[in-house]
Amino acid sequence: MANDVKVYTVNGATAGSSSSLPDWLTRKREAKGQGKRAIREHIDGTIELIQGFEFPEASNRIQSTRDGHHIVATGTYKPQIRVWDLDQLSMKFERHTDAENIDFVMLSDDWTKSIHLQNDRTIELHTQGGHHYRTRIPRFGRSLAYHFPSCDAYVTASGSEIYRLNLDQGRFMNPLVLTSEDGDIPGVNVVDINPAHQLLAFGIEGGGAVKFWDPRSRSSVGTLRLSTNKLMQASADVINSEHFSVTAISSRNDGLSYAIGTSSGHTLLYDIRATRPFALKDQGYGLPVKKLIWIDGGSRMAGDGMVISADKKVIKFWDRNNPSINFASITPANDLNDLHHVPGSGLILTANEGIQMATYYIPQLGPAPRWASFLENITEEMEDSTTRSVYEDFKFVERAELKTLGLDYLIGTPTLKPYMHGYFVSLKLYEAARLISNPFAYADHREKMVREKMEKMAETRIRTKKEPSVKVNKALAEKIIREEERVKKKEERRRQKKAERGEADIEVDAEQKERPSVLNDSRFAAVFEDRNYAIDENSREYALLNPSAVAQQRSSARPKTAVEEEEEESEKSSSDGLGSDSDDDSDNEDSSDAGDLTEYDPRARLHQKNIQSEKTFSKAREWNRNAECTSNVNLVPMRTQNNGSHVDTNATFGQRRISSTAKKRQSFLASDAHYTADGGMEVSWMPSSGPQDPGDTLVSGGGPPKKGKTKRPSVESFGAGMEKGAVNSPVQFSEGKGRTQRRKGVRSGSKNAFRKMDG
Repeated sequence: MANDVKVYTVNGATAGSSSSLPDWLTRKREAKGQGKRAIREHIDGTIELIQGFEFPEASNRIQSTRDGHHIVATGTYKPQIRVWDLDQLSMKFERHTDAENIDFVMLSDDWTKSIHLQNDRTIELHTQGGHHYRTRIPRFGRSLAYHFPSCDAYVTASGSEIYRLNLDQGRFMNPLVLTSEDGDIPGVNVVDINPAHQLLAFGIEGGGAVKFWDPRSRSSVGTLRLSTNKLMQASADVINSEHFSVTAISSRNDGLSYAIGTSSGHTLLYDIRATRPFALKDQGYGLPVKKLIWIDGGSRMAGDGMVISADKKVIKFWDRNNPSINFASITPANDLNDLHHVPGSGLILTANEGIQMATYYIPQLGPAPRWASFLENITEEMEDSTTRSVYEDFKFVERAELKTLGLDYLIGTPTLKPYMHGYFVSLKLYEAARLISNPFAYADHREKMVREKMEKMAETRIRTKKEPSVKVNKALAEKIIREEERVKKKEERRRQKKAERGEADIEVDAEQKERPSVLNDSRFAAVFEDRNYAIDENSREYALLNPSAVAQQRSSARPKTAVEEEEEESEKSSSDGLGSDSDDDSDNEDSSDAGDLTEYDPRARLHQKNIQSEKTFSKAREWNRNAECTSNVNLVPMRTQNNGSHVDTNATFGQRRISSTAKKRQSFLASDAHYTADGGMEVSWMPSSGPQDPGDTLVSGGGPPKKGKTKRPSVESFGAGMEKGAVNSPVQFSEGKGRTQRRKGVRSGSKNAFRKMDG
């Protein structure tokens, strides 16, 4: 469709579509016959204007009879002729031949008489009863035309001779011999007979020339040489004059205009009275032009005066007065071999390399023909043409998916049908392989459908606050929202400071507009809605990109110690007094207000109190007082010792060691043990000031009390004059002097320490 001109496909594959069924699949369905599936496809698919409008392999030529009741086409394989009755919209008969057809001409107004040029150098005459007569020509033919006034059939072939077969006399006449100033003519590609004055035009291969002959004088009346310089100016390709040929000629009914197609893909429009073209059209593909048609229909035809040019890739409709603009353009699904326009209508028939012959209807080009007048009423229904990618019996699978299913070993077997960049596989085999490779596919699909339905129902609930719908990556969405709020506050503070200084901000209105957000952008909607875009925070890639976030998660997983809690509390308390605006505004201007960095500035005013330091000190003192009152300390009661009277001086070192070790193990098991998040264990205990057993004297600090030292109740002594248990009583530093000289003859250490025992 070009310039809002609608093109309806009423037969064959949709124009410009690669979703048509493969030829092997069409042949297989045709072999199975017409069943329920064929009826369903007819209803669901595009409308089929003419039933059975196809050939087993490809079609070569197509024409409609002059009475407008039949369509005659030739195709292969096997080589045959088919005739369709347009009153019944179905095929009338088919007739097989010995060789493929190159060109044919209808001799009568209906389908009963025709002449055919075959690719084995034969010319066949067919009548209503069948094959009538066959003759041969010396060279391989290329084109065929019939001159009705003289009953001469002109056959062009390789070489410079034009063969004439007179059907009235039933014999060959003297051939027309073409000459050229450049030398021998390698061949004549096309012949055209003007319907107004019967002037013959022959398109020459090589040299880019057109020879005109008058059939009455049987002599050349002129030569038209195409200008290669003009064509090279119109296109960037370099044209070789030796291989530049004329491949198509069409004359208009007015007898003055000629359309000439070249091997370079150009179409030139000439007036027979001038040597220069008045219009030039480039097909764009650089392929030889196969067919040229003048659209003549009078005032009732909207396309009157237009030209149809076609190569094997594209069909273009354009105005002869404005060739640079296309009225319409059609790109068939298969390569074109021939094109026919039904006179006085907007219907186009094509013969192509596919099984089905395509038929296109353009309402703006002309009305529907009489035998298909219903097309004008059903064009609205044909607009909704759907393309299928999954067939009922076959599934298209790419090579990567084939390997995933474990069916790659079937490549090269009849089970897999190669098509484009993949293969067609039987749908039953595909389902079986898919279930074997993933037996939970249906359960996963059902769970996904249920989840999507539940989420859709949840979206319909009434919410008090309208927020962006975030289903996945909520942490990322919160981060984006925090960043946007920070930027908004920063800009607000900047405007307030400018207003205080009396500076006018000319960009206030622009900045007050709502800024585009990633959360509201439709391009990134799937990042916060589709679970396939969820960020895996446990992956290695996420840890490499966000090392600080991962470390923070790991630290938050384990409980904080008292020291960490104290540091965090102190950081919070210290950050309360710091100016948060200084960081945001540092990129725009220096801080000038007192208190942006700290509330205490000794230079600002003498005898000023450091209020922030006092707040921090008071909070720390209060916390220490609470911790001292609520600390979990196991106090060990003091026990009297009798100067070592219960110590067995005869016991060996091992015996005394065993008793102390057993007691320590019991105290360790009774202590509180805490397990950390990373698998470690923390144990806390309070050391005893003396042994539980008076006989155990190996414990550090477990000796008898020194002489001259009074013992107070509920007080524990340990170390060098240190005591514990007297919370309310002040410590008398005069009583805690400790030792004044080093012990003699004693080696002290940790648990393994021992004292020198006297025998």
